[in-house]
Amino acid sequence: MLSSDETPALSRATIDAAGHRRGDEEWLEKAWADARTRVLVLQDGDPCTEDHRRRMGRRSYALVTEGDEGPSLVFSPPEQAPEGERYLLGVDESGRAYFAVLAGADARVPEVPGAEPASLREAGALLGDRDSGLFTRAVALAHWNATHRFCPACGAPAAPAGAGHLRVCTREGTENYPRTDPAVIMLVHREVDGVEECLLGHNPRWPESRYSVLAGFVEPGESLEQAVVREVAEEVGVTVADPVYQGSQPWPFPRSLMLGYTARATGRVERTDDEEISRVRWFTRPALREAAESGEVLLPGSVSIARKLIEHWYGGSLPGEW
Repeated sequence: MLSSDETPALSRATIDAAGHRRGDEEWLEKAWADARTRVLVLQDGDPCTEDHRRRMGRRSYALVTEGDEGPSLVFSPPEQAPEGERYLLGVDESGRAYFAVLAGADARVPEVPGAEPASLREAGALLGDRDSGLFTRAVALAHWNATHRFCPACGAPAAPAGAGHLRVCTREGTENYPRTDPAVIMLVHREVDGVEECLLGHNPRWPESRYSVLAGFVEPGESLEQAVVREVAEEVGVTVADPVYQGSQPWPFPRSLMLGYTARATGRVERTDDEEISRVRWFTRPALREAAESGEVLLPGSVSIARKLIEHWYGGSLPGEW
């Protein structure tokens, strides 16, 4: 099990999500009018000039400034926030409310001297626990709301409700809630002649030296442990046993929940997937360290649970990342 020191970067939320306040319109209006309230501004793109992927990338950006204690998010008071959909992110111990606003393409975003836009991928691991949690929730809500503006059952417009945590069909009144796709991510290991090794794979779409652990989405009617066994067999032709849960991490790009495991390799099976993984390598701990130090192998970034699983198995930090 990952220790508290190994908690994935995007799993460090400290703010109360205040779910009981989302349907309280009177409280929401008072909170928005409160001078203490702070707003995190995310941008959206222009649907007429930008494709979906570019617009989704915009929603992962917020202003970040560098202070004496490291990077931190830049928040706006409500009266300075641009027009856009509001999402309640939570309330801290002092009673201060935090919202996010998804600003339209033409909205004027507040300018702050010394602050630069940064994506959640870039800044998530560098921010403090509070800011990392707020940024992660904001991006997840922004992506879901931006891509679910119509009822999936009848196609009618779906209006935002619940402070950004649901949308309601304007024709039938059907409530639609944010979707999260569970995915397993696993480090496969084995022992050969008394020496431990871990398996890392290379995706053909990656740069030559990039390697990571294996991962895949959970299928309908499947347990997490069954998904671990199936995905490893499909991607690299290895049979595994004894999946052990290690920890989880939200991955709002756009809506996944990564459930981390280790699993012990026990043999080979016929490989059924030649697309996701084109090359695999087994590493002893000294070999992994040497490859990472030389740049022969680039490991996942510190924002990902993949990095945590690798370093948990290794027993310490490793150099280099994507």
